[in-house]
Amino acid sequence: MVGFLVAEAVRDLRRAGGVAVSAVVLITLSVVAVGAFWILSTNLGSAVGQWRERVRVIVYLRQEAASPEALLDRVREIPGVTVARYVSKAEALRTLRDVLGKEAAVADRLSSNPLPASLEITPAADASTQEGVRALVAALAALPETEEVAGGTDWVERLAHWQRLLQAIGLGLGGVLAVAAVLTVTTATTLVLHGRRHETEIMRLVGAPEFAIRLPLVLQGSAQGLLGALLAVVVLAVGHYILASRLELLLNLTVGLSHLRFLTPATLLSLVLAGTLLGGAGGVIARGPRNPSR
Repeated sequence: MVGFLVAEAVRDLRRAGGVAVSAVVLITLSVVAVGAFWILSTNLGSAVGQWRERVRVIVYLRQEAASPEALLDRVREIPGVTVARYVSKAEALRTLRDVLGKEAAVADRLSSNPLPASLEITPAADASTQEGVRALVAALAALPETEEVAGGTDWVERLAHWQRLLQAIGLGLGGVLAVAAVLTVTTATTLVLHGRRHETEIMRLVGAPEFAIRLPLVLQGSAQGLLGALLAVVVLAVGHYILASRLELLLNLTVGLSHLRFLTPATLLSLVLAGTLLGGAGGVIARGPRNPSR
């Protein structure tokens, strides 16, 4: 029975001809669209997570603290502060010399140290959001020793916004192509139903169950979906192999990602399964000519 159903599905796929090929192409495009935007969204999500962990707030002080430890103890009591470090004027100047490198002699020509003492604040995870950092900045600005507070998450939030936008675009584009693919599979299956209408009438007259008549059509659609999804995975893998090395430098400079990650095996399996289900759905909803015996 299984061999008969598979053989019928293969024969129906051949009957569909160019329409079946069009369905495979559309399924491939829909899965590629979702997969490509998924890759971008996942990598941007990693960048957002990394930058949230690196969020720092700098508190520039009016003058050197008489008792740095006492000041740090007060700052650590502020909600949202995980780590607080005091940076003296001398340490700030040493850091500047390190940054200048070969040009460090410029700092030696200064008559006095113009750099202020400061506090480097690492917010807690629940305070690393835009609202949380704003509340923390307001609390730090209220300290009598504070001259100015710098830092925030505005650009990180913009990056997160782009990530959500990419997800929406990918799902939207993939959804439109998926609908087109299902309709094309349905058309191919309907053509097959019309082509074998006499055969199906005979099968019904001899008492063949309906699932034996319909199942090859569903298998035909599923085969188109599976083939399209597998082709999409190949396209995504080749595209990642070619483009990843060229994009990694740009991503490292812009969002701090040193490596463009590919889709996980579980995600790839989900895409293949989704493509197969798309094709099967087209086979399920196809309707041929009405049975004259009913």
